[in-house]
Amino acid sequence: MIKKLSLVSLFTLLPASYYFAQTTVSAYLKDAEGKPVERAEVDMKGNDNDVTADKIGYFQFVDLKPGHYQIVITKPNYETKVMEFDVMDNEKKKDLGTITLYSALTSADQGLAIIDSDGDDEDSNSGQASTVGLLQSSQDIFSRIAAFDLGFYWFRPRGIDGRFGETMLNGVSMIKSDNGNVDFGNWGGLNEITRYPEISANHSPSEYAFGGNSSVVYKNTKASEYRKGFQFTQSLTNRNYRNRTSLRYSSGMSKSGWAFTVMGARRWAKEGIQEGTFYDAYGAYLGIEKKFNDKHSMTFNFIGAPYRRSTASPSTQEVYNYRGVHYNSYWGYQDGEQRSERVRKGFQPIFQIQDFWKINKNNSLWTSVSYQFGKDKGSRLDWQNVQNPSPTYYRNLPSYYDFLDPNASVVDPTGAMTTAQDAFQTSLRGWTTGDPNITQLNWDRLYRRNMQQPAGNYYGQTGRRALYYLVNDVSDDKIWNVATHFVHNFNDNTKFLLNVSYQNYRSEQYREVNDLLGADFVLNRDPFAATNQPGKSGLYNQGEENVTKKVGDKMTYDYIFRRQEVKVNPGVRFTTGAFDVFVSALAGYSTSNREGLFNHYLYKDSFGKGADYNYWNYGLKGQVVYRLNGRNFFVYNGAYYNQAPYLEDLFVNPRVNGSVAPNVKSMTVNANDLSYVISSPFLKVRLTGYLVDTDNETTVQRFFADGIPLKSVDAEGNQTNVQSAFVSQVMTDVKKRNMGVEVGVDVKVLPTLSLQGLASLGQYTYKNDPRTYFASDAVGVFGNGLPYVDLGKAYITNYRQGGTPQQAYSVGFRYNNPKYWWIGANWNYFDENYLDPAALVRTESFVQNDVTGTPYAGLTEADLRKVLAPNRLPSSFFLNANAGKSWVIGKYYVLISATVNNILDNRKYITGGFEQTRNAVYPTFAEDLNREYTLFAPKYWYTQGRSYFVNLQFRF
Repeated sequence: MIKKLSLVSLFTLLPASYYFAQTTVSAYLKDAEGKPVERAEVDMKGNDNDVTADKIGYFQFVDLKPGHYQIVITKPNYETKVMEFDVMDNEKKKDLGTITLYSALTSADQGLAIIDSDGDDEDSNSGQASTVGLLQSSQDIFSRIAAFDLGFYWFRPRGIDGRFGETMLNGVSMIKSDNGNVDFGNWGGLNEITRYPEISANHSPSEYAFGGNSSVVYKNTKASEYRKGFQFTQSLTNRNYRNRTSLRYSSGMSKSGWAFTVMGARRWAKEGIQEGTFYDAYGAYLGIEKKFNDKHSMTFNFIGAPYRRSTASPSTQEVYNYRGVHYNSYWGYQDGEQRSERVRKGFQPIFQIQDFWKINKNNSLWTSVSYQFGKDKGSRLDWQNVQNPSPTYYRNLPSYYDFLDPNASVVDPTGAMTTAQDAFQTSLRGWTTGDPNITQLNWDRLYRRNMQQPAGNYYGQTGRRALYYLVNDVSDDKIWNVATHFVHNFNDNTKFLLNVSYQNYRSEQYREVNDLLGADFVLNRDPFAATNQPGKSGLYNQGEENVTKKVGDKMTYDYIFRRQEVKVNPGVRFTTGAFDVFVSALAGYSTSNREGLFNHYLYKDSFGKGADYNYWNYGLKGQVVYRLNGRNFFVYNGAYYNQAPYLEDLFVNPRVNGSVAPNVKSMTVNANDLSYVISSPFLKVRLTGYLVDTDNETTVQRFFADGIPLKSVDAEGNQTNVQSAFVSQVMTDVKKRNMGVEVGVDVKVLPTLSLQGLASLGQYTYKNDPRTYFASDAVGVFGNGLPYVDLGKAYITNYRQGGTPQQAYSVGFRYNNPKYWWIGANWNYFDENYLDPAALVRTESFVQNDVTGTPYAGLTEADLRKVLAPNRLPSSFFLNANAGKSWVIGKYYVLISATVNNILDNRKYITGGFEQTRNAVYPTFAEDLNREYTLFAPKYWYTQGRSYFVNLQFRF
């Protein structure tokens, strides 16, 4: 078992000595088979004279003074090794013996299902899309278990959203300026290239960037750092995809100073673990490195990962009760073949050049230039002047028909006119038996409806207008990054760091016609304009010559997001006595704007370039490590900084106008933690208490609401009821508090057996009642003369934050046999998981009678508490296991590993979800809540049941 420290932040331990004697320290590196490990990097923290192991795995440090030292040994395909040792007075030589590096294949890509949010559902700000990508291996036991075992079940350490971290690739940020997320699919499948990052956990300072309060993850892909030769990997799984194949070749560094690494990978599945999903993704990497001399080298990196995959839907509990946790409403049969309406495809390659210059003994400078471009497209079904065709639309479920007068005339899920009583029986029978004509999309019916449309003349074009059609929501990005990383060593104990970065982000976001489903064209016109906005043109782009759109044409919205950002991040690390100190600062400036390319019929500010929104941001981070002795430490991390809002948080409804919500400010974070760490050969413990306060956060929720009651007001003051619309809900000045305790323990009870465990007890709450605003692209201007309305405060103080369990526990073991096989297992338990409270139903407008202007008659505080109680999700536990074995056959190396998660096939655990807010007034909300199946119940994602992942690796 690898000996590792209990905290990533302990990488900051520096040699502390002021004596005059000097010592040579040496060791040999070998793998689990006893073979030498060549070209591993050995980094002595606090000293720039890092070394590389030679062909027999030997390395040495010379002229070391007496004191305490720490080295970090890294090598792709191996777990990172952290070692400490002491140099004593008059000790001329110190032999560390043989150091064994173990394979890290057990932390390979696990084929996890990634839930996408397309921005048209109420889950658009749920955080589900960004969590899995944060699964990273770090050096302390708590972080390792949290990532690879708890992270599988959507656990977020400290409840911190991944948008508030930093992920860097070859010196530049991979954060998208529109929403703060990282698209890990941009290097999907290239796990053997990108798997080995350096991590500054949580809000601890980093050498490479200031970061946020959700870790700095730094990846570097130098061609010479990969093992020379070929590596083939084959994976089998029953998760998001079924198969993964990859092949990598590395040349090693030639005598002339050139190194090449190339890799290709593919992941695919005809159908994944979720019904009706498929997966087809490729990955390619090319790395070229030129070493001019010992002080200067340059690298070129190309990363490209085209993909095409379908996604799965959230559902209400009623639907899951009928069809189980693998149900997916986004697909149906067409001519006997499965077809999904929600397909994500894209290709956004990255080109990077990096220059490494060791100016002299005390100074070094890294410079990176990166350009990324390409399109990401997400398809979805759309319709005009017809009912939502989704099988889970509330009017298609048994609960809707059961709510009606049994003798009322209705259209049943098959399209036939009948009574509500008969429609209920038809719907119930279809859902309980799994009739795909009722439980899935009926593509053939959609085609028939379109093709039965009589040809007509529309805006000068004759043909059949589409009632149903597919669209793509497109992001066309162009991103430039330039960054420098400068290091100056004043002496062995003091280091100055300076990071300067510039990003130029441009993203055109628009909707295009994907498929007309048998029709000739679709109108670029609001289908609800006739009823919602009588007398208005209804055109999404007034003045255009061609209103009738065909495949590939833009429609509905088209705008450009621009953002430029500069960050300056100086830092100082030094050692004095028993203290190691790291102080990092930030000064940043960003300017953001929106340029509309469509002239929306309701909004004067929809077209043209809008105002620039400028933000200055500052921050300070500090870390202090106090060494009681070589095995006991106290570690403090503190951070205070502000962060500009992302583009999607800044603009209320950027698809149709350039309006910005009032009082949008930079978010302010005040984060502190204190740890006690034990690091001995037999016991590793980290005990941490933390407190993170967040102020001035802006949150935006966007969703399509069919049936929500709204009113628009024209220039003459005439009111019109609006029943269906794409709406935005904005909360400003949101204050949060995340506090808790973390414990991680690793006990080596035998040389081959370790017991491991963690406990995470958190409390993540809202601290205030934030201001709430509401906008709709079908209303236009409200009675206040603005494209949004102020709903006042959302009363959510002390509500729990959603998105992650607030309590988590894990106990497990790992056995490493000397004959190169291992087995491990762990038990995980989760509790205190909540849905985020929907703001709209917790404002005064929810209880206010629109006619009298007073609260609804008879409404009591007890009634209100009942309907607005927090949505707490059930607790649950899981068993996971993993095993592996390696062989050396001549000059070949073979390794096989397997992981099984959720061995007991627990399908009752809800990983996340969101509250629906279409009943925005108390009487209808309470009435709906009292039904057996609530029409607008919360939508959930469930864990996917038992899953496995098997890896076979072959090196030659």
